[in-house]
Amino acid sequence: MIPSVVFRYLVMYLALVPAVVLHEVAHGWVAWRLGDPTAKARGRLSLNPLVHIDPIGTILLPALLLILQTGVLFGYARPVPINASYFRNPLKGMLYTAAAGPATNLLLAASMTVLVRLVLLAVPESAILDSSVGANIVRTIMALTYYFVVWNVVLTVFNLIPIPPLDGSRILSYFLSADGRRLLASIERYGFLILFAVLLIDSRLPTGPLSWVLGNAVEGWRSLLGDKWTLAWFLFAS
Repeated sequence: MIPSVVFRYLVMYLALVPAVVLHEVAHGWVAWRLGDPTAKARGRLSLNPLVHIDPIGTILLPALLLILQTGVLFGYARPVPINASYFRNPLKGMLYTAAAGPATNLLLAASMTVLVRLVLLAVPESAILDSSVGANIVRTIMALTYYFVVWNVVLTVFNLIPIPPLDGSRILSYFLSADGRRLLASIERYGFLILFAVLLIDSRLPTGPLSWVLGNAVEGWRSLLGDKWTLAWFLFAS
């Protein structure tokens, strides 16, 4: 793997870390505001990425999938501990707590998009196109923010999939009958296996439904970034 590719993956990873950390912190913070002290008591409201790393899900599993060239890239951070018994209304509390993660990612994507678009109004195209050190730095920063936006869009959509333990299953649970909630809870122990199978099957299809949804979400958002931003990312990635 050539150094430029290594650097590109490093930038992508650096953009992913805050998106994942803030997603997890949002779960814990909303739960705390609703009366559950568990995440706060265990130090999970910290912005320190090390607090949220899961040795298997954050490091070993993604690395293994890359080495084996499975065509699937999947991983997870340490789940934030939530105790719904602290909530005045456990069902509604879990709904708000689960929705906090995707909502935070959506807000981060929107905020970064507006901020960078405003900054780029003062950046001439020559600062992106030439081969100077300054232009390389500008392109790297633009790529970092680009990947940050993309990751947040992906995390928003992906986490809304209604498969346990993703946030979408917690949100769906609120709208189900008691029998439906029990059925959803009964498959939670197999959730990661089901999710991995879905990802694997999707990657083997010419146009998998999940890939189609995520791809269209990213492409749709990319249209909001503007020519300068997209150009800077393209030059960085090429």
